[in-house]
Amino acid sequence: MEKQAVVHGGGTNHRIGLYDEVMVKDNHLAANLKAIDLGDRVLSLRKEQPDLKIEVEADHLDQVEAFLRIEWIDVILLDNMNLESMRAAVALRDRTEKTIELEASGNVNLKTVAAIAETGVDYISVGALTHSTRSIDLGVDLTCE
Repeated sequence: MEKQAVVHGGGTNHRIGLYDEVMVKDNHLAANLKAIDLGDRVLSLRKEQPDLKIEVEADHLDQVEAFLRIEWIDVILLDNMNLESMRAAVALRDRTEKTIELEASGNVNLKTVAAIAETGVDYISVGALTHSTRSIDLGVDLTCE
C-alpha cells in the first residue's frame, strides 16, 4: 500500500521488490568484495540479466571513483553524503563519458531536499515514504437486523 501511495502522490518507486533491480549495498561490499571482484560479478550478472538495473551504494568519494571505472553499473547511490561530497561525486561523474546516474539517499527531508537537488544528482530517494509510515486501525463492524 505504501508503494501505491507513492505513485498516487506523484512519486516514483525505486523498485517494487528484490526481483526488479540489483542493489549492491555497503554490507555486500564489506563482505570481502574487492572492486575488481565486483566488476567481474557485475559483468556476469549483466550477461545473465541484460535488462536488470544494477545499483551500487557508495559511502565515500573513493568508492564513487572506483565504481565509475566499472562497466555495466547503471546507478551509484550516494549514501548519507554531505552536500560537498555529492557535488564532488557529480563532478567526478561529469568528467567521465559515463552515463551512470547518481542517486542521493539518506537525511532527505523537506528542509534538505532543495539543497540536495542543487548538487546535480539525478535522483533523490526518500525511504521514509515507505518504511516509516504509520499504520491505522481500520475496521468494519457489521450488525445484523
